[in-house]
Amino acid sequence: MSIEKINKGDNLSQSENIVETNIDKLKVLFPEIITDGKIDFKILQEILGNEVEEDEEYFQFNWSGKSKARRESQKPSTGTLRPYPEDSKDWDRTQNLYLEGDNLEVLKLLQKGYSGKVKMIYIDPPYNRGSDLVYKDNYKDNLKNYQEVTGQIDRDGNLMSTNTENDGRFHSKWLSMMYPRLRLARNLLSDDGVLFVSIGVEELSNLKSLINEIFGEDNFVEIFSWVKTSTPPALSTKSRKTNEYILCYERKNNSIKYNGEELDGGDQPLLNSGNSVRELIFPKEVVYFKEDKFPDGLLKSGKNDRVELVHDIEISKGYSKKDFVLKGEFKWTQEFLNEEIEKGTKFVIKSEKLSIRFIRNEEGYKRPTNFIKSKYSSPIINKPNNGVGTNENASSALIELMQGDYFDYPKPVTLIKYLTNFVCKENDIVIDFFAGSSTTGESVLRYNLDNNTKLRYILIQLPEELNVENGNTLKEKEKIKKTIKFLESINKPNNIAEIGKERIRRAATKISEEHPEKAKELDLGFKVFKLDTSNIKGWDGNPDNLDESLFDAQDNIKTNRTEHDVLYEILLKYGLDLTLPIEEKTIEGKTVFSVGYGALFICLANNITSRVAEGIGIWKEELQPEVCRVVFKDSGFTDVEKTNSVQTLKRFGITEIKSI
Repeated sequence: MSIEKINKGDNLSQSENIVETNIDKLKVLFPEIITDGKIDFKILQEILGNEVEEDEEYFQFNWSGKSKARRESQKPSTGTLRPYPEDSKDWDRTQNLYLEGDNLEVLKLLQKGYSGKVKMIYIDPPYNRGSDLVYKDNYKDNLKNYQEVTGQIDRDGNLMSTNTENDGRFHSKWLSMMYPRLRLARNLLSDDGVLFVSIGVEELSNLKSLINEIFGEDNFVEIFSWVKTSTPPALSTKSRKTNEYILCYERKNNSIKYNGEELDGGDQPLLNSGNSVRELIFPKEVVYFKEDKFPDGLLKSGKNDRVELVHDIEISKGYSKKDFVLKGEFKWTQEFLNEEIEKGTKFVIKSEKLSIRFIRNEEGYKRPTNFIKSKYSSPIINKPNNGVGTNENASSALIELMQGDYFDYPKPVTLIKYLTNFVCKENDIVIDFFAGSSTTGESVLRYNLDNNTKLRYILIQLPEELNVENGNTLKEKEKIKKTIKFLESINKPNNIAEIGKERIRRAATKISEEHPEKAKELDLGFKVFKLDTSNIKGWDGNPDNLDESLFDAQDNIKTNRTEHDVLYEILLKYGLDLTLPIEEKTIEGKTVFSVGYGALFICLANNITSRVAEGIGIWKEELQPEVCRVVFKDSGFTDVEKTNSVQTLKRFGITEIKSI
């Protein structure tokens, strides 16, 4: 047995190749379509039969640049994410991630480690209103685009541009920007995962057609309408716009109920006027009589308003001492009642009228309406009853938090919390890959505070440099100047991502001050990673141009990269969670990392001996992982020590060993 060297053919050399993955799935489903290692499309058509569209004219959604955008979503990334503990908050403990980079490339890098693991994605992309900046992707090399916009190399304007209505392909540019990102995002959602996309009226219909194609029309849930402002422009010549929209799609259509308005006490009425009068037998242990209305003692039979107690019962500490019968216009039959009781449904009687109400297990919400306004009975999202605020509320809250006005049209925390409550449960992951002002990050923190949950967030934001010339009005230019001055005052680089990170830091501090005891149990931190070229020589640029001889060099790790840089690249491209626990130990003078309690050991030192390998084996025996892999630096030992190390690790049951 020998150590397998990681090279251009290995899956660690780049992010997941989605085309290859999908082809492998096809081969499993339809093995007969493979001829000489290739897919015979004619045989596949025969197998699919009537499911293949053969008419020349049929409904489809097309635009200029769509084919290129589709190909881009399938092209692997050769970049990596480098760790920045010094820019993070509570690095060693936190499970939250703040990822700086072009979201297209970052989404590609997350495909291996986070595919099928995300419960909710919320994004607030550029609305394409005629002056929005959009990603003008250079599909030849998106990593180069990122370096240009972040000032790492001379820029030539390939990444961001102003999309004006005078452009010949105004809608096409925006759709080509959104398409690959949404395709990649869908892969990250779990089977019960949900996508929410905020949008204005300008691209609402196009966005719906786009997501219909990517997610499938059957997985469309709703268009929620949110009241964004209580003070619409009075000078509008046509209409005063108060609303924006939130498109909602599921990864796979399911029967899961969304949580909207919280019910009063979590209970619902069992009475329903117009139903047939029936008698129902209630077991004594499932009905609670509110003790302020029903003190201990005899409760006599008789009719109170619409409900009749058929026999006398004795109440003790809120419960009847025996099963009892109620008579009234009930929704349920006895059979249905019994089924509900078996499922854990409980009941409560709050008044002398005996209007019994039911509380289903894990049920305390009405279904949300699609229009969030003053009352849940009308289809609107608004602040008076459900606590969802407007842009004005969000701006006021952020000005107070940041001690300055640095964000344009931020979404309110209450809106994202409201959507989060629809579907999220304990330990779910929430992603926002147009993070902007980091509203989603603070929303997750506040949601965890209010609900005693442990949701995690992943925020992705392009660290676009702030430039006064990007302001369209004098007011906008002045705001940018203030923001740049603010970043200088806290010794942070001049870019949008720094504002977002500072917002989360301050929100966490405020939560700690307002709720010191609860804050001890909350994850108020985040790990920062930044998009960059690979740490390994020969992994840059187009994989097709990779010279395999580069891997024969004496040292394959770039001179300006650290062991931790390489460590996290290995995690990322192995498909491991970037927040897995990492333990560091010195063995025979060499640093060895244990990832995920021994699931992976990494040693990137020089002059490794078999005694280091033996130390790894002993450590593995202590941790007893189900699966164990080891990665070394290829130039780290001589051929003799390499052979001896392999044999040593084999004695400890470790057979998957790689080198870089």
